[in-house]
Amino acid sequence: MSDSVIVETSRALPIVSFSVSQASGATEDPRGKAGLARILGRLMRRTAGGRGVEELDTQIDTLGGTLGVGVSGSVFAVHGAVLTRSIEPFIALVEEMLAQPGLDENELERLKRETLADIIETRDSDSDTAQLLFRQHLYGDHAYARTATGTSNTVTSITAADVQQQHAARAQRDGFLFAFSGDIDASEAQNVATRLRASLGAGTGVSDTTPAPRFQSGRRLMIVDKPDRTQTQILIGGSGTHAQDPDHLALCVANTAFGGTFTARLSQEVRAKRGWSYGAYSSLSYDRQRRAFSMWTFPKTEDAGACLKLQLDMLKSFHDNGITLEELDAAKQYLQRSNAFSIDTPAKRADLQLDSKLYDLPPGYHDDFVERIGDISLEQANAAVRARIPCDNLAILVLGTKAALGQTIDDAIEGLSSRSVVPHDQELVD
Repeated sequence: MSDSVIVETSRALPIVSFSVSQASGATEDPRGKAGLARILGRLMRRTAGGRGVEELDTQIDTLGGTLGVGVSGSVFAVHGAVLTRSIEPFIALVEEMLAQPGLDENELERLKRETLADIIETRDSDSDTAQLLFRQHLYGDHAYARTATGTSNTVTSITAADVQQQHAARAQRDGFLFAFSGDIDASEAQNVATRLRASLGAGTGVSDTTPAPRFQSGRRLMIVDKPDRTQTQILIGGSGTHAQDPDHLALCVANTAFGGTFTARLSQEVRAKRGWSYGAYSSLSYDRQRRAFSMWTFPKTEDAGACLKLQLDMLKSFHDNGITLEELDAAKQYLQRSNAFSIDTPAKRADLQLDSKLYDLPPGYHDDFVERIGDISLEQANAAVRARIPCDNLAILVLGTKAALGQTIDDAIEGLSSRSVVPHDQELVD
């Protein structure tokens, strides 16, 4: 069986799930056209074989299936599930979606209007707005700062020719990975993949050209001014981890102890002891290039300065002193036990194998996860924290009402190197 085809067979239910994915997503949208890959994917779903969306929805329902598209910064994926008895006509529909979408211009304009409405709704949310602007503050002009949805300006600029060119670039057989799970065996899955691949062009598709990000130095503050706020959003971040780092899992364990759960150190100090924020978390993510370490809280305006100072103090203590043996054991136990929920269905197991290929993870990343977590020592976890967790080179964003915050935010940041104030409705840069 081809390395590009993944199969997790289970005859427990007469259902086949699948994903057809490319290891390139919205970061490859042309400059000034952010949102193009997402719009293309949705338009393919709505115009497969030149049919209309209502006809397609009815056909999919009749077959007992679901069909959708997901586009992130790094992945373009078509995914779905169908009753085994309907797999032949369903795959024919998927084939038309991939290779022969109508890309109707009226549907494109409708989809653009819906996307613009999504953008407006997102910007109405304090947390979503903070996350979007923080990403740009953190990554600067790097592709990871971009949003898969796009901006009002970029979505408006997308034309039918743009969509057609993007489809022609993506509809190439060598650019896809296939994952199947459920009531299908390896031979059947290979036949389906071969059929879908044969309907596509002979090229390699859209390649991921994203370089490694370069995180800026210093403690850089951005205040996002939004009137009449009684609550703030605080985000802090800097250079994080890469799955190929030898200390990657050790750092993940340490972060779990510090701020990865509701009972972790950060949540206990901010939420349980002081009641400043309902949630207080730190996170690490992986991608094909290095991603960030970040912290997030959302205290009331009057508590924002003190909460920010506490977070920075805790971050320094985390960097300098690491975690305790008790915290290590609790974090390892949590990660090992929760892993069971990541592999409890054939579809989840197939998705993990697919992730390993899409994100170029080390061999055995998921298969040996429990054992490798168990082998991590306190010394390894704390060495990873000292080597990777930033203290001085941080992007800091606070969304709130500037006049109400006063000087409290600046005073909370020792060694502040730069400060900017932007309106909450500032257009994102592409």
